[in-house]
Amino acid sequence: MIRPAPRQRAPGFGRTGKPVPANALARLEAELTSLAGSTVELERPKDAARGDYATSVALKSAPASGRNPRELAEELAARVVSLAAIERVEVAGPGFLNLYVSDAFLGEALAEIDPSYGGGSAERPERIQVEMVSANPTGPITVASGRNGALGDSVARLLEFAGHEVEREYYYNDAGAQMDRFRASVEAIRRGEEPPEDGYHGAYVVELAREEGDPVPRMLEQIEATMERFRIRFDSWARQSGLEGELDAILATLPTYEHDGARFVRSTQFGDEKDRVLVRSAAKGGAPTYEAADIAYLRDKLDRGYGRAIYVLGADHHGVAGWFAVIALMLGFDPARVEVLLYQLVHLTRGGQVTKISKRRGDVVFLDELMDEAGVDFARWFLVDRGHDQSIEIDVDLAAERSRKNPVYYVQYVHARASGIFREAPSGAILEPRPTRALEPEERELVKRLAEFPAVVAEATERRGPHAIPVYAIRLADDFHRFYHRHLVLASKGGEDQPFRLALVAATRVVIARCLDLVGVEAPERM
Repeated sequence: MIRPAPRQRAPGFGRTGKPVPANALARLEAELTSLAGSTVELERPKDAARGDYATSVALKSAPASGRNPRELAEELAARVVSLAAIERVEVAGPGFLNLYVSDAFLGEALAEIDPSYGGGSAERPERIQVEMVSANPTGPITVASGRNGALGDSVARLLEFAGHEVEREYYYNDAGAQMDRFRASVEAIRRGEEPPEDGYHGAYVVELAREEGDPVPRMLEQIEATMERFRIRFDSWARQSGLEGELDAILATLPTYEHDGARFVRSTQFGDEKDRVLVRSAAKGGAPTYEAADIAYLRDKLDRGYGRAIYVLGADHHGVAGWFAVIALMLGFDPARVEVLLYQLVHLTRGGQVTKISKRRGDVVFLDELMDEAGVDFARWFLVDRGHDQSIEIDVDLAAERSRKNPVYYVQYVHARASGIFREAPSGAILEPRPTRALEPEERELVKRLAEFPAVVAEATERRGPHAIPVYAIRLADDFHRFYHRHLVLASKGGEDQPFRLALVAATRVVIARCLDLVGVEAPERM
């Protein structure tokens, strides 16, 4: 049994009675802001010789006061050095402040790290729905839709970690022309004929044709199984057919008009670029349009009590993104309650060349096939490690690499190595996050990296940018591997270094595990 040394927790409230930021770095920024009379945001210089942290607050605030920035920086430096966390301060260039923090401050930062570290950043927790994937049940989930799921689920995980109540929903179109073509394609195969030219092709259609009955329920079962394998568990599944029955009552509340036999809504009154067709003319089938279904679906979402509705859509929906804000206005809701995340394309490469690994169709890659080839961890990581506004190129060859070249393996190995250290640690070993001697450079750098995590995860949540988590995790892995290779953690007979270094390893394991979980990747105990 490894026992952490007793330690005092930082107080939860300051002298004003207001909540104190939950981590040491945020508290230091708050103290500096109070001294400077202007917001201080600390940055880490690339070269540690130029300080542990730096701020340009004097440069930014000098114009408003009519002061010389360097003189202002020197005055501020004289005040800042009085803080317990600051060991020394240097004024650099035209007015930068380079701050060197004490080992005691780093020990305080390390002592805060537990499984909840970095969480609870939501100032006003909301009930949020994230609707993702939502591919029509006309075929297996593709890699492109897999990116939708990886992005949406990671955003949902971030929001949950921040303290929001999050529900995941899959919306599928189980009615309309596409579904008719899908069913007709399966029926054609059953009759021994080729599917219609505008129908669906591929080995999966042949497989469905071997079974009797409606192919849609079977396709839905396969989609749900793929999502479960991909580590996405949906709280609800919405059907377009179930919402169409509400459409007439909704249209009666909207400003609509007839033109050329079709029914339009006056959406331009609400900022839309054009009025939209909601019901096609009889000559064109008389069926409701996708825009009409969008109205019914958004009202259904917000009527269910969600404070915020997030849609995850492919880049081909760019023209639709603003439509949801218009719908909200037409229905009398605040458009700020609706968000749309658009993601770009995915390309697979092998040997530097674009490739297709599908065995069932030549023009598409199914997500199950990528998971078969590369593994779930690899797929989850690589489908979220770029900003959703950037296209992704996945090198399938990397999946076989068990080295630093494969970032998933490289980061997971930190967790496995840290877990191995604790398997080898003597029973009753003490963890002491507060150092009893001067810290080594690699120890300082690792603690500083760990202290960044709350700000990194809070910004990733606010920006709906989960790609920041893999970027941070790789940097943390770099720092941990440098520390591990240069310093002995477990002494043969204990020793003064072991308690602190065990605490450092334990904190790293906690943060790495959280990073991996936020992007849907497992944290292995052994590799």
